[in-house]
Amino acid sequence: MGKPNENIKTSAKERLGLHEWKQHKPWFDKECVDLLDQRKQAKIQWVQDPSRNTVHNLNNVRRNASRHFWNKKKAYLKAKIEELETNSKVNNVRDLYRGINDFKDGYQPRTIIVKDEKRELVADPHSIMARWRNYFSQLLNLHEDNDFR
Repeated sequence: MGKPNENIKTSAKERLGLHEWKQHKPWFDKECVDLLDQRKQAKIQWVQDPSRNTVHNLNNVRRNASRHFWNKKKAYLKAKIEELETNSKVNNVRDLYRGINDFKDGYQPRTIIVKDEKRELVADPHSIMARWRNYFSQLLNLHEDNDFR
């Protein structure tokens, strides 16, 4: 039999299915991911060998990635504005206001905070995972100790 954590994950996946997170940057495509990988590799090279050439390479890769991201986002926003103008002209009010609200609200970051055993707030992702792991292990161990006959 597998580990308890794996059994829980497998059972949850079968019952609930996988949840796809909503992508907040629809303009972020495969090319952007490749540029991020290039930037990461350049930074790793710089950390391993902090010479003038690697610093120069890192700065160039960062600059190119930033320009590319900025241009992609600008083109996406321009297309969205044109779409809103079209909705306004054809009296498609529902889509017009939905698009306006998306612009007004913008990206709303989630703040995930939990209380640890000492009732102190924890915001670090690793500490939060450790807290949930401890909580569920205590919860599951509690049921193993009881005899339900």
